[in-house]
Amino acid sequence: MRYILLLIAVISIAAQTNAQEFEDYFTDNTLRLDYIFGGNNRSQYIFFHEARQTPGWHGRKSRLSEQILNGNGQLTVRDTLTKAVIYCTSFSTLFQEWQTEEEATKLSKSFENSYVIPYPKRPIEVTITLRDTHARVTSELCHVVDPSDILIRKVEKNRYDYSYVLKSGESNSCVDIAIIPEGYTSSEKEKFLKDCQRTVDALFSHEPFSGMKSHFNVLAVDCPSRESGPTIPRRQEWKDLPCGSHYDTFYTDRYLMTSKMWNVYDILDGIPFDQIIILVNTDLYGGGGIYNQINVFPADHPTFKPLLVHEFGHGYGGLADEYYYDDQFETKYPSDTEPWEPNITTMVDFKSKWKDMLPSGTAIPTPFTPLSYRELLDKNLPKAYTQKIGVYEGGGYQSKGVYRPCQECRMKVLEVEDFCPVCTRALKEVTEFYTSK
Repeated sequence: MRYILLLIAVISIAAQTNAQEFEDYFTDNTLRLDYIFGGNNRSQYIFFHEARQTPGWHGRKSRLSEQILNGNGQLTVRDTLTKAVIYCTSFSTLFQEWQTEEEATKLSKSFENSYVIPYPKRPIEVTITLRDTHARVTSELCHVVDPSDILIRKVEKNRYDYSYVLKSGESNSCVDIAIIPEGYTSSEKEKFLKDCQRTVDALFSHEPFSGMKSHFNVLAVDCPSRESGPTIPRRQEWKDLPCGSHYDTFYTDRYLMTSKMWNVYDILDGIPFDQIIILVNTDLYGGGGIYNQINVFPADHPTFKPLLVHEFGHGYGGLADEYYYDDQFETKYPSDTEPWEPNITTMVDFKSKWKDMLPSGTAIPTPFTPLSYRELLDKNLPKAYTQKIGVYEGGGYQSKGVYRPCQECRMKVLEVEDFCPVCTRALKEVTEFYTSK
């Protein structure tokens, strides 16, 4: 009995220590940090721009010194007195995507980035780290932020209102998804709100999100555009839009994205958010999702629902694309490095991925049928190929050297009903990380 009591006491002390960690180092406010990432495919630089303070902290208050995934970059906060890590997060960026483009071999460019952390009680040391496809550090900036700095601008109230499309609980125990309208004028507010409801219906009609709905809040931000519709550079259709999103990102027709992250964070100052969705008022196919940065979708394309779920898998869960081409993208996932994304492997460190879920005796690589998913549907066989875990070659845009967990998955084919078991587990783990108390 005394051992049970001792165990209960230890658990109680641990829980109290975890709860006190936030109060020890932070106040109930938010510190926004703006940066410029710049360079080319050979060299990269990080510059600090400015800081802002907004009332209320809406993010997680537990597991502050942990990160669920490595991402392509990390933000680490240390207490200047003890040097202890008191907060960290990970991310990917549009800048790092651009570095793999041909343009980066000919030109240097800069990209805006913003991050929010709890407001510290005393000076902190912030480190921003960027890594390449080999997980090697390419650039790092370490600087001190003093919370009493007079140049930290206090933003007391955001000029934009918001309303809840889905309210499941308080922010510190739920994942807050903020939806920003892009290309919706003030007269199209009713359409935007209906599209937000369609977003909620789409996301939570699929597992594992439907089973985790009580862990999410979804907010609609009242931020009208001056002009209706999207910006499409190849058609010379340029619109005055709050987030500055546009098609033709990296000269790819369907890549709908924004590089104006300061604009996005200006809109969200003081609004609860863990994930950002920019909903674009258009029926033109496109979109994009960048891990822990942003998700952009066209509201009216026929593939809106499956596309939203797929791209949110990128932006929220850090899931990699599992489709591939005959030609290779060797610089994306080099053979000597294990990808950080949970649903692909180069077999460098397979035990860190889904090896524990692999049925005994599974052949590696695992043979797969050459039938397309449409052919599988016609033969009424899809579940057998979306739920059977193996090590199937082809993924991350590469037909060789990269492996995926199942023959078919939502991260490979939009028509697939659900995520495979490996992706499902990864999404559940991310949600538990953000919502655990």
